[in-house]
Amino acid sequence: MHESEPASPFSRRSGRRRLIRLDAAAAVLYTLFLLVSSGGHEVPALLAVPVAAAMGLPLAFRRIRPVPVFGAVLAASALALVLGLPWDFFAAAAYALYPLALALPRRRWIPTRAIGVLSAIVVFGGALIGPKNWHAEQLGRVLLGLGVLGASWALGRAVRDRRAYTAQSARRLAETAVGEERLRIARELHDIVAHSMSLIAVKAGVAVHVAEARPQEALDALRVIESTSRGTLAEMRHLLGVLRADEPGLAPSPGLESLPGLVERAAMAGVHVDLDVRAGDLPESVALSAYRIVQEAVTNVVKHAAPARCRVLVEAAGGRVRIEVDDDGPGERVLPGAPGHGLIGMRERVMMYGGDFTAGPRPDGGFAVAAAFPYRA
Repeated sequence: MHESEPASPFSRRSGRRRLIRLDAAAAVLYTLFLLVSSGGHEVPALLAVPVAAAMGLPLAFRRIRPVPVFGAVLAASALALVLGLPWDFFAAAAYALYPLALALPRRRWIPTRAIGVLSAIVVFGGALIGPKNWHAEQLGRVLLGLGVLGASWALGRAVRDRRAYTAQSARRLAETAVGEERLRIARELHDIVAHSMSLIAVKAGVAVHVAEARPQEALDALRVIESTSRGTLAEMRHLLGVLRADEPGLAPSPGLESLPGLVERAAMAGVHVDLDVRAGDLPESVALSAYRIVQEAVTNVVKHAAPARCRVLVEAAGGRVRIEVDDDGPGERVLPGAPGHGLIGMRERVMMYGGDFTAGPRPDGGFAVAAAFPYRA
C-alpha cells in the first residue's frame, strides 16, 4: 500500500505566500478602481485618496492580521458612505471578514445560520426594492452592506465547519484503518504461532517418548523443531516489519505458492497432505487469506487428528475462491488444552469477503472445513 506524502512545511509556506501575493494584487487593483470612481465627486482629492487607500490597501494583509485589517476597512467604508464617496456596499470589508470567520474558534452563542438566512433576505430584498427618497436610500445602503457582511461571515463559518468536519472524518478513517490493521496483524500472528507451535509441540512429544529407545528419531524431531522455530521467527519478523517504514528487504507475504512448504511441515508432524491447487494469479490479499485458511485448517488436523491423511483443495474460478480441507483422522484431540480461536479466525477471514464458511465432523469420520468467497481481480 502506497500512501501519499504529506505536504511539507515549505510547500505550505509557499502556498500561503502565493495567496498573500494575490491579495496584494487585488488590494492594489481595488484601490485604483476606487480612486478612478471618486474622480467625479465633490469630495476633495486630499480626503478621497486616503479614504480609498484605507478601504483597499489593507486587504493585502487580511490573511496576516485579519482583525485589524477588518476594523480598518470597515471604518473606511463607513466614512466613505458618510462623505458620499463611491461606496462598495461593504464589499471590501466583507472580503476582509472572510478569513476572520475562518480563523475564529466556534462560538455556540453566535447564530451563524440565522445570520446567513437574514443576510440573504436583506441582500435579495434590497436588490428588488428601490429607494423612495434620500434617507431611505442611505438606510437601504446600510442594511444592504450589513447583509453583505453577514453573508461573508456565514460563508466563512460554513467553510470552516466543512473543513473541521472533513478533518474529523479523516481522523476517524485513520483510526478505523489503524484498528483494522492491528486486527489483521493480530490474526496473522495467531495463525503463524498456532501453526508452528502445534508442530513444535507434536515433535517435542515425539522426542520425549523415543529419546531413550530411538535417539536418532528424537534427534530428527529436534531438527524439525529447530527448522520450524527459525521459519516462524522469520515470518513473524516479516509481519512486524511492515510496521517499520525503514525495514529493508522484506519478503512478500505468503500465498498459494507457499502451500507446498506448509505441506512439508505438516508431513513432519505426521499428517500427509494431498494438495490440489487450481488457481492462477490472485490478488495478494486474497492469496494471503486463502493461505491462512489452509494453514489454520491443516494446523487443526495436526493438533486433533495426527497421524492422519488430509486433502486440501484450493480452486479459483469466475471471481470466486473455494477451499476444502478434510481429514480421515479419529477426531480425538492429540494435544491437551482448551479449544482455540482457529475456526473463529477462519470464519472472520471468509466473512470479510462476504463468503460462506462451514466446519464440522464428517459423517464417515474425520473433520471437514469448507470456505468460499468472492474476490475482484
